Amino acid sequence: MTQRHPIIAITGSSGAGTTTVKDTLDTIFERVGAKAAFVAGDSFHRFNRTEMKKEKKKAKKNGKRLSHFGPEGNLFKKQLELFQKYGKDGTGEIRQYIHDEEEAAIYGCKPGTFSPWEDIPVGSDLLFYEGLHGGVITDKYNLADEVDLLIGVAPSINLEWIQKINRDTKERGYDHEDVCDAIYRRMYDYMNFILPQFSNTHINFQRVPIVDTSNPFMVRQIPTSDQSLVIIHFLKFQPSVEYKLHLKGLIEGLEITTYSTMVIPGGKMQYAMELILTKLILELMEKRGHLTDTF
Repeated sequence: MTQRHPIIAITGSSGAGTTTVKDTLDTIFERVGAKAAFVAGDSFHRFNRTEMKKEKKKAKKNGKRLSHFGPEGNLFKKQLELFQKYGKDGTGEIRQYIHDEEEAAIYGCKPGTFSPWEDIPVGSDLLFYEGLHGGVITDKYNLADEVDLLIGVAPSINLEWIQKINRDTKERGYDHEDVCDAIYRRMYDYMNFILPQFSNTHINFQRVPIVDTSNPFMVRQIPTSDQSLVIIHFLKFQPSVEYKLHLKGLIEGLEITTYSTMVIPGGKMQYAMELILTKLILELMEKRGHLTDTF
């Protein structure tokens, strides 16, 4: 980690809702005047879309399961090199994964492929990562140690699956059975490379439904914010009693459940994130010697 070139990462599984948190962070960066260099986690996938299909078939034929959750499907070394170089010099190599025709028109590459690697322009205030592996630790690589603020987004697993099934079937055109098969195929990597990250974050946001989701494969509607609670868990730092009481006065319905845990109504999640994360980001920027007169 470095005070000169801080790294902020949102980490969470596919369908967890990290993109929603990214939008909140983007708003905070704009408000405080921080210039963020953004990198998407899927840009470090090892294979493009066509290659991944072939590699999955090959792995299945050999009695193995390949997924984007594990090291075989990703370039962890390349991602670690980026984090280390950015922390030292404020730059590093990034690329884009092209999801659709709209992005293809922007980057001049076909959907399902990657843009060429290029250096981050100098002058950014921080690096902002959003994806599956912001804090992954393996026997070879430790990305969590390079991140100054690691934010976990970990809805209850049933809710996570409901969100993924709905997104992939309604927005991406996949069959229901194919999505369920992907969940099963990823389970080993999920348990070994996704879940452990949430023990190394600085703070976790976990949305829990308060409606019946006992069989997530049969639920067709995602529980709304008003049908959810959000657990906020502080891990690598402990807020003072005064700070927690201050938040309790600002966020209606907030309950302090343990020394390091709060629970809020689901509809207050974005507001709570703005309050908590703005403070943490400003502290990082002040250590960098910047933004000291923002407020």
